[in-house]
Amino acid sequence: MTIQERCKRYMEMTKEALEFVKISPSKESFLSKAASDFIDMCNNYLNDASYFYEKGDFENSLAASSYAYAWLDAGVRLGILNATGDYKRFTQYS
Repeated sequence: MTIQERCKRYMEMTKEALEFVKISPSKESFLSKAASDFIDMCNNYLNDASYFYEKGDFENSLAASSYAYAWLDAGVRLGILNATGDYKRFTQYS
């Protein structure tokens, strides 16, 4: 698999995972804000990955997409993000 293919794969994997995760704590909870921050960080890194990909900087695109997914994975593992039944995508359920 080429680095370009790997970049696309990681970006798509992250976009799909974003569709599944939901914020677990109630809106009144401090942890709800933390969960929202995790999702924001994921989106920011995903945008960076796309930017780097378009510029042909595939190493930084792959790194950014890996960080994006890591934010989601960490949120699920902490319990502030709910994987909504998708138990194979995240390390908590491996």
